[in-house]
Formats: sequence, C-alpha cells, structure tokens
Amino acid sequence: MADPTPVIDDLRAESDELDALVAALPVERWALATPAPRWTIAHQIAHLAWTDRAALLAVTDRQAFAHEVENALTQPGDFVDNGAEEGAATPPDRLLTDWRAGRTALEDALRAAPDGARYPWFGLPMSTASMASARLMETWAHGQDVADTLGVTRVPTDRLRHVARLGVRTRDFSFGVHSLTPPFEEFRVELTAPSGALWAYGPEDATERVTGPALDFCLLVTQRAHRADLALRAEGADADRWLDLAQAFAGPPGPGRGRGRGPGRGPGEAAR
Repeated sequence: MADPTPVIDDLRAESDELDALVAALPVERWALATPAPRWTIAHQIAHLAWTDRAALLAVTDRQAFAHEVENALTQPGDFVDNGAEEGAATPPDRLLTDWRAGRTALEDALRAAPDGARYPWFGLPMSTASMASARLMETWAHGQDVADTLGVTRVPTDRLRHVARLGVRTRDFSFGVHSLTPPFEEFRVELTAPSGALWAYGPEDATERVTGPALDFCLLVTQRAHRADLALRAEGADADRWLDLAQAFAGPPGPGRGRGRGPGRGPGEAAR
C-alpha cells in the first residue's frame, strides 16, 4: 500500500506557494477577473476552501458529507458556482484565514487516517493518497488561474507527478464523460518532468502513445491550456482523440481555454 505522506507533503507545499501569491494582495485585486468565466481571484480561493471543507467532511464525518451530496443533487450544475460565490463575498482577510484553517484541518485528518482508509466523494470513493492527489491537482490548477491573472510565471516542480498520474488514471473517465467508449488497450505515456526525469506509464510496446513535457500534459488534463499551444505528441487515433478531451477533474466537460490563451497569455476561458 502506497505511503500517502509524500503527496500530503506536496499538497502542503503547493498550497503554500499559492498562499504566497495572494497573501499580500490589496483588497481590490481579489476582485480581478480570472480565466474562469465570472470568477475572480476571490472565487478561486473560495472554491478551494469550499472543496477542502467537503473533503474534510468526507474524511471525518460521513453523515455530514452525505448531506453535502444531497445538497449538490438539488442544484446540479450550480453547486460549485454557488459555493464559490458565497465564499467570494467574504472579506479577503477572512477568506484567507478560513482557507488556511480548512486546509490545515484536512492535512491533519489525512495524516491521521488509518491504513487502507477509503472515503466517499462526489464520484468514486477515494483512498487517502488519492484524496490528497485530487486536492493537489485542484490547488495547482486554480493556482494557475490566479498566477495568469496576476501575470506571474510559476516555476514548475516535480510535484506535478501527482497531477500527471491522475491525468493518466482518468483516461477512461475522459472518454466516458463524452459518452464515448474508452479504448480497451492501455496507452504508453512518457513525460519529461521539470527535473529532467522521465515519467512513464503503461506498457512499453503499446501502439497508442503520448509524449511530451509533464507541465504541458498537466496543463492539458486540467484544461488550463489549449492543446494547440502545447508540445504534446500523440501516436495513434485513440491517443490523439484523448488529447482533445482529457480532463483530470470530476464533473461534466469544461470549455477549456481558447487557443492562444494559455499560461502567460492573459485571461481566457478555463474549466473549473
């Protein structure tokens, strides 16, 4: 069984990096529009705080989490926006305090979780490591929205390995959410990490392959950049199709960002 400690440590580091981007922002800059339609920086942080709270309930209070799921079912398509809207109305200093407290409580709960624990979620149940990986993926992706809004170029780190792995594991989900039958054969995915290491997934002799920078793959599967703006290569029709619809996040397909509107290119549409 995989030790969840490394991904929990990386989740903390990813959160701290985003925290450093927003901690000293003047109040008026929290209202800046981000690439996600109708979402400001305050909405981005409020969404992370809301999801951390939901994850904490899933880990520590299953009955309360089941109530959250019931609430979500009464407002399909809107509950994510509603949660962000409510949090974004909070004064930035209070929002920042709430986000910090919530993510710390979640971290403590994940570190204290027993071996083999699994938690309910809005999709499939998650292990401790999977829950931490999902939170890191969202923190990194929404952090990209904030960084792009502020004109900040982030230095990629090998913490992206968790996002990349999640992106590979959600291949079948990406096809299914588009009402397509997932390919039967596994793909080979070879990604060059920020450190220069090679991250490889799937059988070496697979005929369907995806290769390129890990950063570009992570931007693709979180829909923070258009495929045309990324240095990813697909071999095989199914692999090529996957790169058009890949998403590592739960929920319906997002619109993604338009061509030429990726990191460093200014606001465009982004998935939430």
